[in-house]
Amino acid sequence: MVQTTISPCDVLIIGAGVMGMLSALELAEAGQDVVILDKGQAGLEASWAGGGIISPLYPWRYSPPITALATWSQNAFPDLIAELRDSTGIDPERLANGMLVTATNEREQALAWGAGVSRAVIEITDDEAQALEPQVVLDETPLWMPRVSSVRTPRMGQALRQMCLNHPQIQLCEHYEAQVSGSLSSPVVSSHGQRVVANRMVLTTGAWTGDLLSGLNFRCPIKPMKGQMLLFSPCRLVNRVVLANGRYAIPRADGRIVFGSTLEDVGFQRTPDRDAFESLYASALAMIPMLKDVDLEAQWAGFRPGSPEGMPWIGAMSEKLWVNSGHFRNGVVLSPASSRLLCDLMLDRTPIVDPLPYQPRNTL
Repeated sequence: MVQTTISPCDVLIIGAGVMGMLSALELAEAGQDVVILDKGQAGLEASWAGGGIISPLYPWRYSPPITALATWSQNAFPDLIAELRDSTGIDPERLANGMLVTATNEREQALAWGAGVSRAVIEITDDEAQALEPQVVLDETPLWMPRVSSVRTPRMGQALRQMCLNHPQIQLCEHYEAQVSGSLSSPVVSSHGQRVVANRMVLTTGAWTGDLLSGLNFRCPIKPMKGQMLLFSPCRLVNRVVLANGRYAIPRADGRIVFGSTLEDVGFQRTPDRDAFESLYASALAMIPMLKDVDLEAQWAGFRPGSPEGMPWIGAMSEKLWVNSGHFRNGVVLSPASSRLLCDLMLDRTPIVDPLPYQPRNTL
């Protein structure tokens, strides 16, 4: 059940998105008593709003540390999703149908990158591409990424929430906004008039991380980057993720299509707007013309935790204060590896990847 009082714990996690809940489960499975605080309901911010592509967009553009986390996570996702489904009865609907990439002028770069990652990017003919997605307009011969999958992020969040509620060493405290004060070496957390007693604390607060750290006189470059999405009614016009000109169509198991997204540096301005709608809708019809006959069900906005070069912060800011945030557009895909790495570092285990590139840095 959701907790109404806060007990002392080994680790306090602030932020109950996918990153926070997976971090809590990793730590709890290693024997730690964990409390999670969230100002709302678990899994209803960026984790809910995202598309759920289990790959960075244009992965060849990213640095090796991002590729290292993404590769580890992609290998972990099948078992993770199966465990969530079997343990909770909530199916995150992982679809492992690959991704078609068209309208890119980075063909040689992509193929070179893919050759070094077990043929993650391969050439196909126009006819092969059209056979895969007959309703998609191909600006040029696409690239094919057969290993890419997707998940339905709201359901993944619901399943993780249920896993946390069921775990005997996790207390999930929803609608508990945290106030952070003190210093990096001695942070103080309170919520609902209670001081939270914990040996260590972890910020998995996404786009809000910079705001929380400002209370400790620490300038953090992680900031909100708004993204808007559209949802089309069931139509089954595509069977796999399609990426073109920075926009993507993601099929769901029930035939719906999620289409996104914008990238806006406007702070915490959440309201969806007409300009974004018109831009997204035009892109959707350019990619899949038959969508003109399909009803639209929703438009929404969420906040990615923007960070320089998309590099997350994973590690200690002091003996007491840790962070796992700043994954920018790749929060869901990087979440299994980031959470495991955080747990490795906190428990002094051999880390799954070199942790140095993700070390938090004071930017004052």
